[in-house]
Amino acid sequence: MFGKLRRPSQDVAKIALEESDRLTSTERRRFLRNGLFTAGSVMVSGAFTGLSTRVGATETQYPPDIPAWTRTLGANVVADPYGMPSPYEKEVIRRNVPWLTAEKASSVSFSPLQHLKGIITPNGLFFERHHAGRPEVDPQQHRLMIHGLVERPIILSMDDLQRFPSVSQINFIECPANGGMEWRGAQLNSLQFLHGMVSCAEWTGVRLSTILQEVGIKPEGKWLLAEGADGAAMTRSIPLEKAMDDVIVAYAQNGEALRPEQGYPVRLVVPGWEGNTHVKWLRRLEIGDKPWMQREETSKYTDLLPDGTARGFTWVMDAKSVITSPCPEMPLRGKGIYQIEGIAWSGRGKVKAVDVSLDGGRNWQQASLREPVISKSLTRFALEWNWDGNPALIQSRVIDETGYVQPTLSQLKAVRGTNSIYHKNSIQTWQINADGSVDNVQLG
Repeated sequence: MFGKLRRPSQDVAKIALEESDRLTSTERRRFLRNGLFTAGSVMVSGAFTGLSTRVGATETQYPPDIPAWTRTLGANVVADPYGMPSPYEKEVIRRNVPWLTAEKASSVSFSPLQHLKGIITPNGLFFERHHAGRPEVDPQQHRLMIHGLVERPIILSMDDLQRFPSVSQINFIECPANGGMEWRGAQLNSLQFLHGMVSCAEWTGVRLSTILQEVGIKPEGKWLLAEGADGAAMTRSIPLEKAMDDVIVAYAQNGEALRPEQGYPVRLVVPGWEGNTHVKWLRRLEIGDKPWMQREETSKYTDLLPDGTARGFTWVMDAKSVITSPCPEMPLRGKGIYQIEGIAWSGRGKVKAVDVSLDGGRNWQQASLREPVISKSLTRFALEWNWDGNPALIQSRVIDETGYVQPTLSQLKAVRGTNSIYHKNSIQTWQINADGSVDNVQLG
């Protein structure tokens, strides 16, 4: 059926050498002399004619040998009716910190930022935050009630909701406690556990403004209360101005129905605002004339300041960035050229620029932003670095389109003190050690 498989001849080496000759001398010096190719790489070129493709009597899977998986039929179509990741990616999973909360039902899982590419977080890796566990909601029985200071109260089924005009938009969601364990000192040597309570998706649903126009808001209506159907009845007050702006009532994520841990069958998406306002398993929207001052906006999700007062309704997630490679989970593997890569985001709009420092913030270089750059979404950045093997302190700082500059930890502490938990968006420092390992450190 497939004919006889033929091993590549010496012509392969000839062709590869001809392609190599097309490189300029500068490119050859950059890739070869600076060591972009690591010990795990195999080059077919005249300089490597002594390299054997066999280890003793064992055949390798490297060219020009034919790998084992090329010699047989693979798995059938729909062998997995719902597509699954490769088994070789089994370590790319969400993780939790067992001691972080008293109960797993009110806890969080962290997205593996170190392994993710692009700006979209796969649904199975999107971070979780639950206040009373994950309810299993029957979409046929679920209803969304809109009432209060409205002209026409309404109760919508999921079928009713999906009859409204739909929209799709890409936005990040970040828990305001992301990084909050580190106010008083470095705690965990892990990118995933330090910053993994942020994820980004394409959300599809109905603009909240469309639904509110349908019910008609009375003149005295100024606030909206969103309530979830979980055991905690999670509730948050949202100003009507924001509700009528860019909020959507979402029933799909990255092209499929919401996952149960993301609020199936319906949730709010409140772009740029702290994650607990994106109420999951949404069951009720009430219009009122003032905020409700619920538990999650008084005793929780407020920021205790040095003078004993607390900031309330601190909804917006300030601009933040973090280097995802290298990081504690992604060490360097010898001297040579690397791409310092990371993500940046802002709850106020687009990322305008990202700077990278190799010396703990004394000097900065502007990184390249990777398209697409979307408002209130994750943005990728990168900077080429020729590591000489010496220790280094690497940082990133983001500037958003409003001109806001990500602060140092000292600058943030000078305003906020160390009694807070939420909204820690200060610059992250990774210490690169001589052996290529990476540590989480804080600079004085």
